[in-house]
Amino acid sequence: MPNANAMFEQTRLNRIPTWMDTYVEQRKYAGSSVVVFHKGREVFFNATGLRSVESNLPFERDTLVRIYSMTKPVTSVAIMMLAEKGLFHLDAPLSDFVRGFDNIQALVPDALRLDQTQDTTTPTLHQLLTHTAGFSYPFNPGLLPTAMDEQDLLFKPNQGLLKDRVADLADLPLAFQPGTRWEYSVSLDVLGRVIEVVAGKSLDAFFEQEIFGPLNMRDTGFSVGTGVGDRFASLYTPLAGDAMALNSANVGSETLRLVDRAGHSPFENTTTFSGGGGLVSTIDDYATFAEMLRNRGTGNGHRLLGPKTVDFMMRNHLPGDIASMGPQSFAEQPMEGMGFGLGGSVILNPGRVRVPGSVGDFSWGGMASTYFWIDQDNDLTAVFFTQLSPSSSYPSRAELKALVLAAMID
Repeated sequence: MPNANAMFEQTRLNRIPTWMDTYVEQRKYAGSSVVVFHKGREVFFNATGLRSVESNLPFERDTLVRIYSMTKPVTSVAIMMLAEKGLFHLDAPLSDFVRGFDNIQALVPDALRLDQTQDTTTPTLHQLLTHTAGFSYPFNPGLLPTAMDEQDLLFKPNQGLLKDRVADLADLPLAFQPGTRWEYSVSLDVLGRVIEVVAGKSLDAFFEQEIFGPLNMRDTGFSVGTGVGDRFASLYTPLAGDAMALNSANVGSETLRLVDRAGHSPFENTTTFSGGGGLVSTIDDYATFAEMLRNRGTGNGHRLLGPKTVDFMMRNHLPGDIASMGPQSFAEQPMEGMGFGLGGSVILNPGRVRVPGSVGDFSWGGMASTYFWIDQDNDLTAVFFTQLSPSSSYPSRAELKALVLAAMID
């Protein structure tokens, strides 16, 4: 482990491995890893536990994991790269790029049936970026999520071409009038299709050529690559039923029930490029991406975005906090005191969030309990990897952030 600089107290950093080990000993997580950068220099790394309980393989630095919704910041960066070229404005309607959304309907308030709809405006790219477009997820409560669940419309890795899944979504009404509410949704999957249309290439090709290649993120992609061997971690859940059933209280007797593993995973033969949740990555790869954002668009000697664009992405784009917009959905972060930028949440008031942090902290997580945050005020980037779904199972993100910030003693 590298020595911490003067901004950190080593004895306090040493609390983090103890905390990680406790999660493993209590069989909450099979294994995990954490890396922390300060002013671009690594000040902490630790890995503990197993990436595969069934094969007794350790969770290591090069372990490959499903990052699920931590894909969303990558897709948001891709959209802004195209916007910087003047190819569209964020107020452009979705129907300018994708067929089927020009005459879309929205459910009337308090609708009891899916056919109770009214005319609506087409959501804009900005509304898709900020989860205010009227889309949803199958695991949210409500009529639209129920219809999506019946069609298994979750943009899983083995559900065929992205354009076909987006076309299926266009056949359904919006959950609400665009701009009136915040609801966690598949909108970044739809934006993945926008990227394909505008760039004239598949989403995986765009990511590889424009983001992963320049940043040297060799282990990141929509499929587990050849030569990975047994580095791909298994996925577990404490639930007796569906690991994606976020609102389920159906906890099983086995806290680490195996859900997906190497050799039997849809991520090994991906057909659906999900811009909302489809990537697999290593902790060093994702730290490289997060550090690019902290460096305001530059990484590995390449500039992906202009500094002003990154600053724009990390501002709150909502009228207030998420909670003020009447969400009825699951979210990867707290809603009180938390705004939303482009690709992640933005702290407006750490007291309301009830976790130590700085105003402007930018962060997001994934369904398998992965997490990252960027603290521009303190030049800090942290990434946490594990593989347990759903991410609402334990308060590990808040606990880790408190541990890291407690070690800063400037």
